[in-house]
Amino acid sequence: MGKTTTTDVAAFIDALDHPLTPVIRALRALLLAVDPSIAEAVKWNASSFRTSGHFATMQLRRPDVVRLVLHLGAKKGGLPAGAIADPDGLLAWLAPDRALLEFRDAAELEARQAAVVALVRQGMALLP
Repeated sequence: MGKTTTTDVAAFIDALDHPLTPVIRALRALLLAVDPSIAEAVKWNASSFRTSGHFATMQLRRPDVVRLVLHLGAKKGGLPAGAIADPDGLLAWLAPDRALLEFRDAAELEARQAAVVALVRQGMALLP
């Protein structure tokens, strides 16, 4: 797969036929604003975000929710308990190295913005 540019990702999102495209755009903007070192690509038919490695990918399969998968590296045995503090209980753990956030509308994303940024920063810090 060739390198994907921010322009390519924008074009990908512009071409989406998804009822929650405004949420997708807002989540993308939020993630890119977390740190200037974050780059993006289209991976697994969705926007994916990386620094030294990919750490988050949107999942856009369902029309009623925008999902963000934090994939935190394939470490043997997964992450130690408490490696990511989640005081608001937003993460649904899919595996020891992968967690899920869900957003059903822009208001939900806006209300959780500070918590999402904190979770993303913690996930980025776990990258090798």
